[in-house]
Amino acid sequence: MELKTIRLNIPEGCNIILGQSHFVKTVEDLYETMVTALPSPKFGVAFCEASGPRKVRRDGTDPDMIKAAEKNAKALGAGHSFIIVMKDGFPINVLNAVKMCPEVCRIYCATANPVEVIIAETEQGRGILGVVDGEPPVGIETEEDVKQRKELLRNFGYKR
Repeated sequence: MELKTIRLNIPEGCNIILGQSHFVKTVEDLYETMVTALPSPKFGVAFCEASGPRKVRRDGTDPDMIKAAEKNAKALGAGHSFIIVMKDGFPINVLNAVKMCPEVCRIYCATANPVEVIIAETEQGRGILGVVDGEPPVGIETEEDVKQRKELLRNFGYKR
């Protein structure tokens, strides 16, 4: 077995959701999940098929987001993994709906941070072991940091 890290390419101003599923129907069901959960979503979804033709299946509403999802899925090459690349929205708005999709087994991360995916590669193929999401903390938040965090959440409309 060989361990590798694959750095995802997240377009500027975008977020991703990386997960594991179990069936080729995933790409269509995740498309339906996204267009149902958001009023005008801009996203692409790509799914690595693990058997049969073993294609990277893709769909979405935005050609650039679809292309970004395709490239990331191809780079990962891990069977039955999927990635959603989205802009003009946040994972928090769709994450529970994505988790409730019948094919979805696991979510590894939902982020706009730089992401490295830790892959195990065997003779059979590749599997995702985990992710490195962002960078380590540099300190404990101060009272001013708390104030800024609370203001940010209110500016986004997540808190009143």
